[in-house]
Formats: sequence, C-alpha cells, structure tokens
Amino acid sequence: MDQALNILLARLFAHRFIPRKDPLARRALVDEVFRDMLDRRLDDCGMQLLENPYAEHIAIGLKPEMEDWVFGEGDNWLSNNMGLPRDAIALLVIVWALIILPKRERQIARASKNGGQSDLFGSEKPIARGEEVALGVPEDAIYADFGKKLGGKSRFSMNLGQLAKLGFVVRRNKMIHEGPMLDLMIDYARLAPRIIEGAMAEVLDLSGTQLALDVATVDSSASGEDL
Repeated sequence: MDQALNILLARLFAHRFIPRKDPLARRALVDEVFRDMLDRRLDDCGMQLLENPYAEHIAIGLKPEMEDWVFGEGDNWLSNNMGLPRDAIALLVIVWALIILPKRERQIARASKNGGQSDLFGSEKPIARGEEVALGVPEDAIYADFGKKLGGKSRFSMNLGQLAKLGFVVRRNKMIHEGPMLDLMIDYARLAPRIIEGAMAEVLDLSGTQLALDVATVDSSASGEDL
C-alpha cells in the first residue's frame, strides 16, 4: 500500500492532476483506508485532495490555512494564487460560468432522471462527464461579447493561453473546452449563486440556468461505478 500511495502522490505533485478513472485515483476515491492515508500524507505538508463527483480529474491544492504562509508576501493571492491578472480572472469566471454551470445542470438532471434505475447488480448509473455534458464555447463568440472589456485581442489571446497552460481550459479548433482544473479549483457552491442570482446571469445569457446545489443527494447515491 505504501508503494501505491507514494506513486499516486508523486504523480499528483508532478502532474498536478490525474484522471479519476486512473486505477490509483479510483482507489483513493473508493478505498477508505487508502484515502485516509492519502489525506494524512497530504495534510502533513499543508496540502489537500481536490475532487468532486462531477469532475473528470482529481488534483491537489493548498489547505486554506496555509495560504497566508505561502502567499503572504503579496496581496494578489487574495483573488487568486496563480498570479493571474484581473482581466484573466474575469475571463476565467466567464468561461467557468459558460461551461461548468450548464454542465452541472445537465449532470444533476441526468442523475435525477436515472434515479432509482439500476442494473441487474443493483449499481447506480454513473454520473455523466466529459464533452457529453460539458460543451465547448467558441473563442470568437466570447471575444465578440467581452473582448474589448478584457483588454483587446492581444490580452484576450494571452490570457486564454495562460488559462490553457494552467489546465483550466483546452483550446481546440477555435473552441474553448473544459480543462482538468476548471471544475476543481473553483468552488461551485460559492460562485454559482453569485452568478445565477446576480446581474451576470443576464450578461452571460444564463437566465434559464438552474442552481444545482443538491449535490449531497447525488453524492449519497454514488457508488464505486459512479466514481
């Protein structure tokens, strides 16, 4: 077990994230003893596992109480701890709202629709993930709507490239797709209500999007297959 734990930790520290379908990632999500050992090892160095049942990857990040000690020399970390300028943060929030909010709504809706439906062995239907539920958004459309407010073409392109480098987005054929970190690094429960119930919903044309905050209901029914 120690060797498997060492391998998983080394991969998480080296790559920052790994797919949740990876055998060691799945073990961390379904094996309580293994997960407890992982959490204790991460806690010893001020880190924590980042995961939620709606994301395709797992990752590691700083524990909140360590942020002052790590980023305390400046105040930029108060808004983010990756050194992103304000226009990049604004672009990140826009992309998150356009991809993750509809994605989570679709996932909750499908999970509710499949509620009570099980196979012959009694396992729950897995939560849908990937491009099946997380649709991409056109770069040109976002630039047309927000480009000038985000600093113009050069700044928009540079910031989008930085978001891709950090794993928040994947750029493909002029489309912006969900990156491995997009659904892990931003707290849905805190940000989603501010967007959907605020003025930004109208700006982003998200007026029909519903809050998907009943995650506990879905989580409680999640089986090993869901993970």
